[in-house]
Amino acid sequence: MNKALLNINIQNFINKNLNKNPSELILKGVKFQGVSIQEIVEQIVSKKKCQKKLPTWFTGKSIYYPNKLNIEQTSSEITAKYKSELISGNTTLDLTGGFGVDCFAFAEKFNKITHCEINEELSKIVTHNAKQLNINNITFYLGNGLDLLNNNKRFDWVYADPSRRDKHKGKVFLLKDCLPNIPINLDLLFKHTDNILLKLSPILDISSTLKELNFVKTIHVIAINNEVKELLFILKKDFKNTIKIKTINIKNNEIEKFESSIDSLKLPTYSLVKKYLYEPNSAILKAGLFNEVSHQLNLDKIHNNSHLYTSNELIKFQGRRFEILHVTSYNKNKITHLIHTNKANITTRNFPETVAQIRKKTKIKDGGQTFMFFTTNLNNKLIVLICKKV
Repeated sequence: MNKALLNINIQNFINKNLNKNPSELILKGVKFQGVSIQEIVEQIVSKKKCQKKLPTWFTGKSIYYPNKLNIEQTSSEITAKYKSELISGNTTLDLTGGFGVDCFAFAEKFNKITHCEINEELSKIVTHNAKQLNINNITFYLGNGLDLLNNNKRFDWVYADPSRRDKHKGKVFLLKDCLPNIPINLDLLFKHTDNILLKLSPILDISSTLKELNFVKTIHVIAINNEVKELLFILKKDFKNTIKIKTINIKNNEIEKFESSIDSLKLPTYSLVKKYLYEPNSAILKAGLFNEVSHQLNLDKIHNNSHLYTSNELIKFQGRRFEILHVTSYNKNKITHLIHTNKANITTRNFPETVAQIRKKTKIKDGGQTFMFFTTNLNNKLIVLICKKV
């Protein structure tokens, strides 16, 4: 951590050049005492990434930024706030502190937070930023958070965001392959807390993860503007009741929520296409609550594997809604005749061709106000639904 970067003149330079091309800045060069242009550009790139993701940091004074990878891997302020509303108490231990965004959110709900980080420079950066943001109830521990559990100290909550990359920096797809290995350390964790919150990558399979963990109470699938960002697993010591799964899609002006039990045996209803079409948001799709959508909202699936729903009456829905204008077979001439334009938004669901292949065949470009769904109906026929958004 080069504190010379906090010099007022350098900070002014960073702020004035946030929208400049980093490569051009490096080629042009600039001379400030005690810092290189590469260090300055790293601050510019990382700060720019915080503009929408971490506005408190972006607008804060004399905030020090780590490399862009640390910013990319950290929680957003939106998801950190959501997590902070799920837990409360006196003390919490963050095993994998990172850039500290989640810790800083927890600091509003807990009296004492312990932030653990094995990267010395990152730990120093987060300590500095806490002072700049006037957060005073966090203790910073440099080292493996699991080492703090060798004493008899207990915490109201333990939080962890295991790294999804192995020692060769390759992505992993099982929780046991993440660092730290939570499944193998569960018994140790439950000696020091009754409550665990895990933030997991959306690439992890929920069913496989459940097989690796004991005492899961609730699962939260978090999406922002229809892009799944996090899986949250809440574990409670000795919990053996029904596991709840909740989906949250945080949009600009609303929050779409949907929930069920993980082992629901409800069956969907089916029908041919009716007047309206419904496409669930990405959080529901990730959670796999396909049957529950049909059951809870009284909608018919158009095919078991299509995950599209239909009705004659328009209802409120956690996802996109469309009025179906035309239903046709997959035939180039029929399609182009019906849409009267060379632009459309194309989606495939349970269809043998990709969007790229369809566009190549039909010459339909992306965009416009027409929405086309290429899918399979109840009779296993390939169909195209030409719609307008409601």
